[in-house]
Amino acid sequence: MSAELSILLLNAVIIIVAYLSIYPKLAGNNLNKVAMFDCLASGVALIIVASKYWETGIIFDFLMFELNWFWFTLLSYGVLEIPVALWYFRLEITQFYKNK
Repeated sequence: MSAELSILLLNAVIIIVAYLSIYPKLAGNNLNKVAMFDCLASGVALIIVASKYWETGIIFDFLMFELNWFWFTLLSYGVLEIPVALWYFRLEITQFYKNK
């Protein structure tokens, strides 16, 4: 498995667990709480990736750019998270107004 694919899978797993399990229970539709927990989740991804790729000098390909592990992890996390976050807030807002 390539280094890029392993980081993408790690990010995807963290995002799925966060948005399907943790955020609905702890944050609900509170944007500030989701943002705080998301900083923690992305920090977990960075810590896990750092434990493997810190000071290795491995270059990661991100579209047309070559990045180090930090920027590849952070940017890929953001790209994977945006559609999931939009879906989550659309779902939470819809449920909020149905319950009113």
